[in-house]
Amino acid sequence: MPDLPADFTLLQVTPELETGGAEQTTIDVARAVVAQGGKALVATKGGRMAARLEADGGRLVQMPAQTKNPLVMLGNAARLVDLIRRQKVTLVHARSRAPAFSALWAAHATKVPFVATYHGVYNARSNLKRWYNAVMTRGDLVIANSEYTRAHVIREHGIAPERVVAIPRGVDLKRFEPDQVSAERLETLRSAWGLAADEPRLKVVLAGRLTRWKGQSLLIEAMARLKAAGDPEVLLLLVGDDQGRKAYRGELETQIAAAGLQDDVKIVGHCDDMPAAYLLADLAIAPSLEPEAFGRTAVEPQVMGRPVLAADHGAARETVVPGETGWLVAPGNAEAWAAALETARQAGPSNRHAMGQAARARARRLYSVDAMCEATLNVYARVLEARVLERRP
Repeated sequence: MPDLPADFTLLQVTPELETGGAEQTTIDVARAVVAQGGKALVATKGGRMAARLEADGGRLVQMPAQTKNPLVMLGNAARLVDLIRRQKVTLVHARSRAPAFSALWAAHATKVPFVATYHGVYNARSNLKRWYNAVMTRGDLVIANSEYTRAHVIREHGIAPERVVAIPRGVDLKRFEPDQVSAERLETLRSAWGLAADEPRLKVVLAGRLTRWKGQSLLIEAMARLKAAGDPEVLLLLVGDDQGRKAYRGELETQIAAAGLQDDVKIVGHCDDMPAAYLLADLAIAPSLEPEAFGRTAVEPQVMGRPVLAADHGAARETVVPGETGWLVAPGNAEAWAAALETARQAGPSNRHAMGQAARARARRLYSVDAMCEATLNVYARVLEARVLERRP
C-alpha cells in the first residue's frame, strides 16, 4: 500500500449504502484507509450496509445524499463544507453523479482535492444530460471501474487519457472463499430457498436487483423455450431485492406462471450470503441487456469456482474468457440464452468444475479487493503529490 499522510482523512460521498457494487467498493476503500491509520468518512443517506462500514472502523455521516433536488443539493454542499473543515478532510471521493455536484462544490470551496469514480456507462441523449454526467470528470482525476468504462469516459467527454485511471472493482477473497462456507450455511440457504439436497437439475443463479435491464425477464423467456422443447433440466434462481419495483416483480411472477415454470424458476429475494449462494449453484448467469461497466456478479462466482454465462458486451469481455472460464452470449437474444444454458448443462459436472477452477485462479489474480484498494490509494497519493507540486514556486 502507498504511504498516505499521517493525518489522512478520506470523505467518500455516495447516495446510499443499501446494496450494490459501488456501495461495496465504498466500504472496501474505507476499510483500507483505516488499516493505513487514516480516517474514513462516508456521507450518505445510509442503508443496510452501514453497519458493515462502522464495524470496519469507518464513520457514517448521514445526509440526504441521494437527492436530485437542487435546493437540497445546495444544502448538502454546505453540510459537506462544514464537515470537511471540522474533520480536516484531506481528499473527497464522489461515487455518483447527484451527490458529486455537492461534493465538487464543497471541495472547491475548501480547496480540497476531488476525485470521482465512474461506476457506470451513463446514457446521454441530450447536451444537458451529457453536462450532468460530466460532473464525474471535473476533479483532479477520474477513476473508471474497467477498461471498457475508461474508453467510454475518454470518448464521451474528450478528456486527456492520462486523467482517467482504470481500477477494476475488487472481490473480498477472504469472504468469497469456498473453504470458509460451512455446511450449516449451505443448509440454511438451501432450506430458505426450498431446494432439495439431491436436486438433480443444473442450478443457475442470476444475482442482481430486480430491474428490467438486468435481464430476468429475458432468462424466463429462455427457460420457457427450453421447457417447450422438453424437460429443461435447469433450475433458475433469481437472487435480488426488488427495491420497491413491485410492478416489475409482478410481471416476472406472471411471466413465470404463464409459461408453467413455477417449479423451474424461483424468485428468492435478497441474499446476505452470496458466497453460499454461488457455492449452492452449478453456474452463474449475467444476462444484462445493457453493457455492464464492470459486473461484479460475473466475477464473484468465478472467485467461488463457478463458471459464468454473461452477455457479450461491456466489461464482461474483460472478466469472462469464452470456453475457459465461461461463455459469452448474444445480448437480448432469448434463443441464444436457451442454447447457451443447454450447452452449459451438457458440458457436464467435470467440465464445469474444470472451467470453475480456471475462473477462480484468474479472478483471484486480477480482481482482488486488495489490488483494487492499493490502486485507489495510489490515486489518492498521486493527487496529493500533484497538489504539493502545484503549490511550489
